[in-house]
Amino acid sequence: MPRFAPTRAAARTTAVLAAILLAAGLGAPAGADPGDPTNESTDAKGFTVEPLPEGGWRVTLSLAEPLPVRDAAPELAVDGQVVGAAKESPDGLTLTTETTDPAVAGAGSVEVAWNGEVPGAAAAARRSAPWHYTPKPFHRKPVYTDPATPGKYAVERLDYDLGDTPTTLPGLSGLPVELRAAVYAPAKARGERPVVVFLHGRHSACYNPTTRQTNNTNWPCAEGFIPIDSYLGYTETAVALASHGYVVVSVSANGVNAKDASFTDDNGAAARGELVMKHLDLLAQWNQKRGHPLKGRLDLSNVGLMGHSRGGEGVVEAALMNAERRHPYGVRAVLPLAPVDFGRASLPDVPMAVLLPYCDGDVSNQQGQHFFDDTRYSLDDDVLRSSLMIMGADHNFFNTEWTPGDSVAPSGDDWSPANDEVCGSASPTRLTAAEQRAVGTAYMAGFFRLVQGGEKAFLPLFDGTNGTVPSAGRAEVYAQAQQPSSRREDLAPLERPAGNVSVTGFDLGAYCHSVASRVPAGQTPCSATTQTSKIPHWTPATFATSVPTSPVLRLQWSEASVAPSVRIALGPGQRDADGYDALTFRLARDETAVGDVDLDVTVTDHKGRSATVRVGDVSPALTPFPASTNTPNGMNRLGKTWLRTVRVPVDDFARRVDEDNLRYVTIRPATPTGGAYLSDIAFDSTGVGRGGPTGAVRVSIADATVAEGDGTGTATMRLTLSDRLTEPARLYVQTAASGSASAGQVPLLSFPVTLPKWTKQVTIQVPLTGNTAVNPAELRYKTTISAPTGVVIGDGFAWLTVTDDDAA
Repeated sequence: MPRFAPTRAAARTTAVLAAILLAAGLGAPAGADPGDPTNESTDAKGFTVEPLPEGGWRVTLSLAEPLPVRDAAPELAVDGQVVGAAKESPDGLTLTTETTDPAVAGAGSVEVAWNGEVPGAAAAARRSAPWHYTPKPFHRKPVYTDPATPGKYAVERLDYDLGDTPTTLPGLSGLPVELRAAVYAPAKARGERPVVVFLHGRHSACYNPTTRQTNNTNWPCAEGFIPIDSYLGYTETAVALASHGYVVVSVSANGVNAKDASFTDDNGAAARGELVMKHLDLLAQWNQKRGHPLKGRLDLSNVGLMGHSRGGEGVVEAALMNAERRHPYGVRAVLPLAPVDFGRASLPDVPMAVLLPYCDGDVSNQQGQHFFDDTRYSLDDDVLRSSLMIMGADHNFFNTEWTPGDSVAPSGDDWSPANDEVCGSASPTRLTAAEQRAVGTAYMAGFFRLVQGGEKAFLPLFDGTNGTVPSAGRAEVYAQAQQPSSRREDLAPLERPAGNVSVTGFDLGAYCHSVASRVPAGQTPCSATTQTSKIPHWTPATFATSVPTSPVLRLQWSEASVAPSVRIALGPGQRDADGYDALTFRLARDETAVGDVDLDVTVTDHKGRSATVRVGDVSPALTPFPASTNTPNGMNRLGKTWLRTVRVPVDDFARRVDEDNLRYVTIRPATPTGGAYLSDIAFDSTGVGRGGPTGAVRVSIADATVAEGDGTGTATMRLTLSDRLTEPARLYVQTAASGSASAGQVPLLSFPVTLPKWTKQVTIQVPLTGNTAVNPAELRYKTTISAPTGVVIGDGFAWLTVTDDDAA
């Protein structure tokens, strides 16, 4: 029988109700982490570089001690340049990568890198005395209804615990996991109430209360160890929502955390999605069960999902899995918090807010930005999506069980070094743990109340108009937002050349994507840095490393430029701005720019009259994000390049031009030199739209086994669709060797695939080179489909097995 009773954490509820009445910032700073799991310093014993018979080189680095445990994957850097992800030896004392880059043959140094961060390169950058810029004060729009203010309902706890092994998950190779959750419900609330499910991220599953050791390899916990209650860490947010009539269910995922490294193809994304669906199924049963405490209290046609870290990718997977069902639950809002995005799935038709902490020391490249970027034009859906950068926040402190001084089990600050001038624990720009939880509650509770509850007062927090609430305290939060399609007229997405867009006179005016190391010859990269934590839009995804990321228009100009401008000619359906609030676009300062950078935006009507607004007068988008100069480990992951939404109110030019009959939008430099990234020019009005489970066609890839052959050939793999397409669609395929990349006949490659109209099945040809050598071992290649447009991903991973066909 499930146990429904207050746990040891239920006693915290009353205290939390009182705590969220306090102004943000009154909490004590978090204690120091005695054992920082993200410490990048590594003692190396030596390295070797050896040629491979098939071509290329194997780079091996020997370590004095194993690497610290992290969510990020280790990489190797040769002479300050990252050459690839590293494979760890079983004892953790050797890191190996293989590459075809001839520059490694004369390697002078080999070192460990994380998220593209190279210690030597960052140290050299510090010696170049970076330019500092003090941004102008920027006005924020106050929102007078605060999501953190307690509502009229008392909150009761209805936690349940079915044990450590009551169910198994296919996405976890059939291994058993727990079904355990904290339930926060509005006492005496009538009728069925909206439901919000919380899913925590990857943290150690178990600890020993006596020795304070942690363990993340055993589930159930080994003798002497007990579970770490990560699922109890969001009580403040849960109480804030429950007091306004929501039922919040925060689920435990320790069983997945303990096994996702070795028993999954996707680092546990599917398993986490399956776990969420298991809990929704339980809730549905209990909502109908006579005598049950939850009977008749759950509105499962109105469900929100929040996932932290790997839980963020997990709730996106859950929303996609839910949509596959014949009778899906009404998932209407998804909020990934500091998420990973290893597979680059899109999630259309559901309002989404991605929260990115600027001082994230774990997922330091803010790769969850891809959920926003990849979904923007994947389908013509009618929902709001936003991405928010929270300054001064780290990865862990949104969860009290991951926060020193608040947690029962061992925990730590994921940011290092502690004395960093921007994000260190003593920095005046770093939020305290209490401040961080307060801003997290404001935006998480505000998003679900906006979308599920229809409380439009909270819209300015997410729509790019820069709203703020008292409980967010001194936290600065910057936004990107795309409004619902019914409230938006796209003028120029600026992802690729278009007939109505002319780019002239710039030193560089080109459409770019990805980072330099991931861009084929003849195409323009968006950044040359290998420190991907500086470039969230363009960081490569773990399982789609060579798939193009986030195309935008890159502009650079100097005093020698000749009348540089970007001119958008408006078509017959684009000329009337009268029904919209603003001319909007996304904008970021180019990382190569020095000094002041600004742009002028001009609209011209049918009579040739024009009106101009300077970007710096309406937005801070061209001011740089703060960078550190005192990074002892050389890990300068700050000074990020991140696009912000600029909104130029139509009223700012309406009196000088005929806003009913415009002809051009022109963007020109307003400073003698500079550079910028530009994207998504549109007229829009703010709104939420109404979403739900997507009806998009799902695409899955199937496993395949082929014989190697004796020379150049192809291996056939199959894509299947859940329904026939009414319009062509597109996605990317990537293959990579399992283990040694040089051992097989299939290269690491990615390529686009077009899915024709009316099709339900597509075959793809993967290049294959066989040989006549005897090799009895079969070789396996992980094949991933990602970055879809016009469809969504179902089963995105498959194995291509290549067998030897040469007789011994």
